Amino acid sequence: MTTGLVILNIAVLLGIIAVLFYMQKKHVSFSKRVFIALGIGIVFGFALQFIYGAGSEVITKSTDWFSIVGSGYVKFLQMVVMPLVFISILAAFTKLKLTNNIGKISTLILGLLVGTTAVAAAVGIATAVGFDLEAVQITQGEAEQARAEKLEETYGGIEGRTMPQQILDLLPANPFLDFTGARPTSTISVVIFAAFLGIAYLGVRRKSPDQAELFAKIVDAFYAIIMRVVTLILRLTPYGVLAIMTKTVALSDFDAILKLGKFVAASYVALAIMFIIHLLLLTIAGLNPVTYIKKAFPVLAFAFTSRTSAGALPLNIKTQRSLGVPEGIANFAGSFGLSIGQNGCAGIYPAMLAVMIAPSVGIDPLTPSFIATVIAIVAISSFGVAGVGGGATFAALLVLSALNLPVALAGLLISIEPLIDMGRTAVNVSGSMTSGILTSRITKEIDSSVYTDMNQKIEAEA
Repeated sequence: MTTGLVILNIAVLLGIIAVLFYMQKKHVSFSKRVFIALGIGIVFGFALQFIYGAGSEVITKSTDWFSIVGSGYVKFLQMVVMPLVFISILAAFTKLKLTNNIGKISTLILGLLVGTTAVAAAVGIATAVGFDLEAVQITQGEAEQARAEKLEETYGGIEGRTMPQQILDLLPANPFLDFTGARPTSTISVVIFAAFLGIAYLGVRRKSPDQAELFAKIVDAFYAIIMRVVTLILRLTPYGVLAIMTKTVALSDFDAILKLGKFVAASYVALAIMFIIHLLLLTIAGLNPVTYIKKAFPVLAFAFTSRTSAGALPLNIKTQRSLGVPEGIANFAGSFGLSIGQNGCAGIYPAMLAVMIAPSVGIDPLTPSFIATVIAIVAISSFGVAGVGGGATFAALLVLSALNLPVALAGLLISIEPLIDMGRTAVNVSGSMTSGILTSRITKEIDSSVYTDMNQKIEAEA
């Protein structure tokens, strides 16, 4: 009986995929197909849980098969992340798009990423205080205790690491190891390695122009191939979003979500406020925030469903390009944003946890010195947070340990972690794109006509 029901559920998913494919053939816009896939995924996930019951074997086995589409899509995106980062940065040098002001661009992007993370920390603190959140309000079950023990083990691996050591982790001792994504800071290391090669290319171009020209042609060829791969993968976005959202909703523990509804609400209020701050920054810069929302929707929807900033990188860069951001700046902002200054995971979340946990050890979270310390530590610790699931936990461990707060209490929200992480990832990606747009605006390199042109949207048909 179970097998038959699983086959039926798979058939329904394949039927929905066929409808989305038909819409593609009818040239329905990419954004609309992503939005429709997101909505259908939510409805289908709720339907599965309503029909079979939470935690049923049918749902477990069905969603395991759904993962071939959802998780498979994410893996394809992750597959192309490192090659895309490397070749895009290198191409920015060979195409003479970063040579004159690379230092200024890098400084602006990093400053905006870290600065907005500090603001995000302040938002997280204010929201936690406003909702009167405290760790003692949460009942610890077996899952929470198991999570606490695991966090204690993880903390043992990073305990005592100084800021200079964390900065050194950004540097590429073995770039070939970093191409595998083996370290949380691998993406930044690949960016640095590509930048070194780009600077070396500029030196060779002055002394041996023939060799430099050959190298530039090779880079351009690789760049064209990689971008074609990105286009092929992006065609799968609606199907990936459908499968991921269906699985997420079908497996959600709604009883736990209802019990911790106050914490979920507080988290999303903080994330919404931070997103509004992104829009305000764009408005202050003289850019239409509504245009940004319309063009950014596909990548934000994907980030929300997939919970991976790294997997969203190709869409991130394409979205910035559709908003008039030069190629080099878009690549730097997208790449740096994977491991530095993530507004949701490294900003809001650790700050909220610090305020929640502080009373448990007799600290008044409203003390100005404590608030200032939390904001400063959150901003500094935002360097090197991995752009994949679990990055927020790593950031929380760094902040809580720096504040001498019990790290095990960070495991209290394990039951609602996936739900909160969805919003955090979307805000991470929005912060990354905002830094790229503002940087290009400040350096006067943004193409305003492209920004306002609604025909310049992400499409994956070519």
